[in-house]
Amino acid sequence: MNQSTTSERRAARGSHPREQRPAAGAARSRPGLRAIAAAVASVAGLLGTVPAHAQTAAAPTESAMVRLIRGLIQSGALSKDVGEALLAQAQTEALAAQQAQRQAAAAATATAPAAGVLRPEPGDVRVPYIPETVRDQIRDEIKGQVMAQAKAEGWAAPNETPEWTKRIRVEGDIRVRNESRFYSGGNSNIEVDWAAINEGGGYDVNPNTNLGLPDTINTRQNRKNLFRARARLGVYADISDRTTAGIRLATGSDTSPVSTTQTLGGGLGKKSVWLDQAWLSYKPTEWLTVTGGRFGNPFFSTDTLFSSDLNFDGIAATAERPLAANPDVSLFGSLGLIPLEYSSDSFPGTSQDKMRSRNKWLIGAQVGSNWKVNEDNRLRGAVAYYDFRNISGRLSEPCALYAGADHCSSDWSRPAFMQKGNTLMLLRNIALDPLDPANTSMPQYVGLASKFQLLDLNFRWDTKVAGGYGLRLDANFIRNLAYDADEMWTRSNGGIVNNFGGSGGTGRPDFKSGPNAYMVQLTFGKPSPTAKGDWNLLAGYKRIEPDALPDAYNDSSFHLGGTNAKGYYLGGSYAVDKSVWFTGRWISSKEVYGPPLSIDMLQVEFNARF
Repeated sequence: MNQSTTSERRAARGSHPREQRPAAGAARSRPGLRAIAAAVASVAGLLGTVPAHAQTAAAPTESAMVRLIRGLIQSGALSKDVGEALLAQAQTEALAAQQAQRQAAAAATATAPAAGVLRPEPGDVRVPYIPETVRDQIRDEIKGQVMAQAKAEGWAAPNETPEWTKRIRVEGDIRVRNESRFYSGGNSNIEVDWAAINEGGGYDVNPNTNLGLPDTINTRQNRKNLFRARARLGVYADISDRTTAGIRLATGSDTSPVSTTQTLGGGLGKKSVWLDQAWLSYKPTEWLTVTGGRFGNPFFSTDTLFSSDLNFDGIAATAERPLAANPDVSLFGSLGLIPLEYSSDSFPGTSQDKMRSRNKWLIGAQVGSNWKVNEDNRLRGAVAYYDFRNISGRLSEPCALYAGADHCSSDWSRPAFMQKGNTLMLLRNIALDPLDPANTSMPQYVGLASKFQLLDLNFRWDTKVAGGYGLRLDANFIRNLAYDADEMWTRSNGGIVNNFGGSGGTGRPDFKSGPNAYMVQLTFGKPSPTAKGDWNLLAGYKRIEPDALPDAYNDSSFHLGGTNAKGYYLGGSYAVDKSVWFTGRWISSKEVYGPPLSIDMLQVEFNARF
């Protein structure tokens, strides 16, 4: 059998339609297929070029290439269909290379015959001899390149995923709660719903023109077996080594910033989903992170001040760095610029003269330290200062609502959101109709009587007791440095409407409030159950005086949210599976000052995290 006959048969096999079509299709569908095919073809040219008179040109070449491709398939670097496509394309390109070599050899023979040198026969190809060690080295190098490209592009291995998907993670949690609320029969039955008044058109305080009561909240009728649910789903991306981003959706009955819990029922109607977080974070250094958008609490605090469901808008910087002299001690700090509310661009809507910007802000700064005393004891402490700017109410300029005006100059100062407990003042200085002053309608809004500049001290001690069980002590003290009862009374022009002693008087001697709040809590066991069998028990006590802090942002369960409350709480959790646990909690609270308001609550929860 001569060389030309062998080449013709090989050409016939290499040009078979069933082999050419998969190769072309695979090259189009796989990003690195053409590059690998070219590499394989180059190996074919090197491994398969042997003198024709030795009769080793075809079979050994094809066997070497088949072994290489099959080895890649068996190692998982190439799937079977891709390997077959590569084999077909490599044979086609090797055939083209051999034809080019034959043409070059024939041309060289025809133009430069030398005496005493063997004249090549038609179809013979002259190539240098490639030692076995060189061929092995080339094969290993090509295989290494193929594996590296497969890993980088994530396309060759059947079970491999693209690289970008490894930088994205999905997290979430679900909670189903049964809640019962128990009110004392001795509670005051006139507890005004000031938030509802601010959301409406105001409450007419003139008894000559309005004989109805304002909106009130329930204070005596128990509410049992309320089924409630919370669901949160977040997507987080590591864009680079320094930049991350996150988006989280959450349930919620309304726009309340302190709760994502949805009360079930409602005629089995669909439930609302809200944008809970949306942020970008950048690390200019290893110890500093800057975050902007809507993000989780950047401060070390308790739910006495900030609810665990509360998220912050704006920008915050957080830093943490161990001491060079003692790596068991680290310093941390946070700085936040948080917009609470922007004044409307068009206020007042019915006037050509618009109000200048009256934006409300929270500026927060905190420094603290972590100290690993030993394997069983860790301490964490922090001091923070929070300046709530422009959130207190202001008495308006005289406004003639009787003449058709629909606003007063200080309407903007009423809170965007409030729970209950803060001392409130009337905002409008309503001018009386000179023709009928006794019957002038006086619809009022209310605002916060106190200013708020908070000193917040937090302390945590983690230790081991009773043979290795965890014990955690948390303590929190808050003082409103801007609290001044006399200044509040004077600035409101005597228009304070709540937090009196309960004797029925509404003068300055009857006004009761305070600037302090504190909390202590003990947790025995695992603070955050994660593994099956983890458990904890906890007990705590809180006292929050009326104007110790803004009532809008703290825990919505204790005393049903807000300030002017004191009481205790007990609870426990047990993990029945990995990241699945039950929690039970009993909360008992009552007022600090003013009319009696006692509220007890039982919560039983089933939680899961993923």
